[in-house]
Amino acid sequence: MKCNDIRELLPDLAAGITAAGSEVHDHLRDCAECGSTLEDFRKTMALLDQWQVPEPSPYFDTRLKARLREEGAKQPSSWLVWLRHPVLAVSLAVVLVGGVTFYVEWPPHVGPPVTVPGTAVSDLQLFDKNHDMLSDSDPDSAASLLDDMQVQQDVNANQ
Repeated sequence: MKCNDIRELLPDLAAGITAAGSEVHDHLRDCAECGSTLEDFRKTMALLDQWQVPEPSPYFDTRLKARLREEGAKQPSSWLVWLRHPVLAVSLAVVLVGGVTFYVEWPPHVGPPVTVPGTAVSDLQLFDKNHDMLSDSDPDSAASLLDDMQVQQDVNANQ
């Protein structure tokens, strides 16, 4: 077996939880590092078995309960106290996400209306855009400009 596999088994072997197989015994006998680590674990376990837990003072429970009551009676001073209540925090998050989505999506982002060249609407828009140029020119040049404009041939007006 490899040292990494043995190291995973060492705490349980030292505590006596699992029994070592023949491969583990052979490895521990051949590998000095793993053998010394097992002995260190066993010494630590023996020291922990000798340790005595100190007894708490007779009024420890009474003082602890009084302190818990004091802490529970304190009014929270932070404005973020509502975050301790999951229902409020989740509902605020939903409202926030909904508001941002509504703000981003409303009003719908629609581009300028598309007009087909040669129609009455597009001709009027062209006149509006070029009003200054058309009004400042003489009548002969205005006529030549109007002749140069693209006109839709298949439009039948007043049908």
